Amino acid sequence: MDNSKIGHHISEQFNKELEDLRNKVLTMGGLVEQQIELAVKAFTTGDVELAEQVIKQDNQVDALEMAIDLESCQILALRQPAAFDLRLLLTVIKVINELERVGDLAERIANMAIHLSDSIGKRDDYYELQHMADLVKEMLHEALDAFARMNIDTVTEITGRDENVDKEYSSILRQLITQMMEDPRNITRTLDILWTVRALERIGDHSRYICEHLIYMVKGEDVRHLTQAQLEKKVKG
Repeated sequence: MDNSKIGHHISEQFNKELEDLRNKVLTMGGLVEQQIELAVKAFTTGDVELAEQVIKQDNQVDALEMAIDLESCQILALRQPAAFDLRLLLTVIKVINELERVGDLAERIANMAIHLSDSIGKRDDYYELQHMADLVKEMLHEALDAFARMNIDTVTEITGRDENVDKEYSSILRQLITQMMEDPRNITRTLDILWTVRALERIGDHSRYICEHLIYMVKGEDVRHLTQAQLEKKVKG
């Protein structure tokens, strides 16, 4: 973990506060990653007990978000940071908001797993869904790794993968619509799968947003709403 940007204050206590805050964000991120892993596994295997575990974990994620948010606000009020330190604290607040939303999406997948647990359907139908899940899990993991290192060298590579996630989403969506048209009896089950795929697509979006927040933290530039080409130009510039 690169501490070069943090460990430069006259107050050693301030250094510790910032480092502690960053570690808590990574703890929250690890918990959210686990939620996604377990939620997708519950969905593809029909494991209700696993799904219920994901739903319970969401309370921990929410509690961490509130604790980190409070700590960030206290540091802002007491330390009155400027420059990089200010951007770091603002980024922390934004990143935990993205992570909390990802946790909510994992909970939605878990709820869909419970809803579908008694339905008739082949589990191997979920191969493409699993592949899409692997893509977004990798995006989130690498975005958090970039945050841990406070390094944006890899962020455009991560954001570029969001296009692959969108393509997977569109492909699965077309298949699901075809299934519903061919056999209306599948509509309820297929809609649950559709909501799950949509949740995965949104996790990819939130992973991209985390990368955009990191660029703001390091370079001080707001890169939201830019195209991938514009984003790459900003990072290289």
